[in-house]
Amino acid sequence: MFEFTEEHKMVGQMVRRWATEKLEPEVDAIEAGEPPYDLMRDFAKTFGLAEMAKSAFERAEKRARQGHDNDSADSDRSKNDKKARGAGGLAGADPALSAVVGIELTRVCPGFMLAFGASAGLAGGAIMGKGTLEQKRRWGLPLLTWEKVGAWGMTEPGAGSDAFRSMRTVAIPDGDGYILNGQKTFITNAPYADIMVIYAKIDHRDGVSMADRPIQTFILDKDDPGVTRSKPMAKMGMHASPTGEIFMEDVRVGRDRLLGMNEKPVGRQSGKDVFHSERTGMAPMCVGIIQRCLEICVDYARERQTWSRHIAEYQLVQEKLARMFMHLQNAENLMFKQLSLSKAGKSMSAAEASATKLYCARAATECALEAVQLLGGNGYMREYRVEMFMRDAKLLQIGGGTDEIQIINIARHVLKEN
Repeated sequence: MFEFTEEHKMVGQMVRRWATEKLEPEVDAIEAGEPPYDLMRDFAKTFGLAEMAKSAFERAEKRARQGHDNDSADSDRSKNDKKARGAGGLAGADPALSAVVGIELTRVCPGFMLAFGASAGLAGGAIMGKGTLEQKRRWGLPLLTWEKVGAWGMTEPGAGSDAFRSMRTVAIPDGDGYILNGQKTFITNAPYADIMVIYAKIDHRDGVSMADRPIQTFILDKDDPGVTRSKPMAKMGMHASPTGEIFMEDVRVGRDRLLGMNEKPVGRQSGKDVFHSERTGMAPMCVGIIQRCLEICVDYARERQTWSRHIAEYQLVQEKLARMFMHLQNAENLMFKQLSLSKAGKSMSAAEASATKLYCARAATECALEAVQLLGGNGYMREYRVEMFMRDAKLLQIGGGTDEIQIINIARHVLKEN
C-alpha cells in the first residue's frame, strides 16, 4: 500500500504553515483580483525552488555536454516532460512531494494552486521536457525560478475537449521562421503571462485539410509584435487564478521559438499524454478541497446548536459527514494509486485517468456543495470559505475535459475490452 513518507508529511506541515501564515490572509485580496504572483514568488523563495531548479538544470546541462544525455531523443523528452509536469514546477521533486504541496495549497485557495501549476508545471514543464538546452535556459528556467509567469495555450473558441482536431491557430513556415495567427481562450495566467507555450497547426500550403494538419508547439513572449492578451475574464470561480485570451495576428517568430527546434507533429497519442497529465494531476486538488470542507463541517457541526442540540447529533448531518469521509477515502486512494504507479515507472491507462478525474472532480464538487448546505446561512457567506470551494470545485468538472468527455472515454474502453 502506498502512503506518504515522514519526509512528505514534514514538507506538508511546512507548506501548511506557509499557507496559513502567508496565503490565507491574502485570499480575499487575490479573490478580488489582486494578482497572486508575488505570493508565488514568496513561496518559491521560502522553499528554495529557484536554487533547486537551477541546480537541476546545471546537472542536466553538464550531462548533455558530456554526451550522457541525448537532448534530442523523443523518448527521453517524453520522460522528462512527464516528470516536469508531475513535479508541478518543483525541480527535482518526486510526484508524491508535489501532491503534498498541491493538497496543502488547495486547502487554502484552489485558484492559487491552479495558477501556480499552470505556470511552472504546464508551461515550464513543457519547455523543460521538450525544449533544447538553449530553450530551457532562456524560457523554461525563468518559469521554474519564478522570474517569469507562464501560460499554456491549448484551448480555443470552438475547440475545447476536441482541442486537437478542431484547432484553428495556424503557423505558416516563412523563410527561417513562422508566422502565427489565431486565438486561445480560457488560458490560465494569460493576462499576466510573460512566456506562452502555444499549440498551432502547420500550414505547408500543400492542400492538407485543417483537421489533419500536423501540430507544433511554439514559445511566444508577451512583447512579440502581434501578440495581445485580454484582461482577466469574469468567471464563476477560481478567482485567484487569472484567466484570459491570447490573440496572435501575424506574429513572426524565428525557428528558435519552435519547441525542440524540430518539426515533429504532436499526434493523437501525444495529445492524449498532454490531457493524461492534467487529469491525473487534479486528484491532489480534489483531495485538498474535500479535506478542508470536511474539517470545516465537523468543527461547525460540533459547535452549532439548534433546539438545544448540537447539529452533529442529527442523522441527516451525520450522513453528509459520512459521505464526505467516504469521498475523501476514495479520492486519496485514486491519488495513491497514481503515485504508486509513478514510483514504479508506470502510469494509469487513459480510461483509469478519465475515471480518476471524473470521480474526484464530482466528489469535490458534491462535498463543497454539501458543506455550504450544512453550514446554512453561514455557508453562503465568504467568511467560512466553503462557498469559495464550491465555486472553485466546479471548474474541475470542466477543465481538462468535461465529465461527459471522461464518460465517453471510459465507455469506449469498457466496450472495447469487453
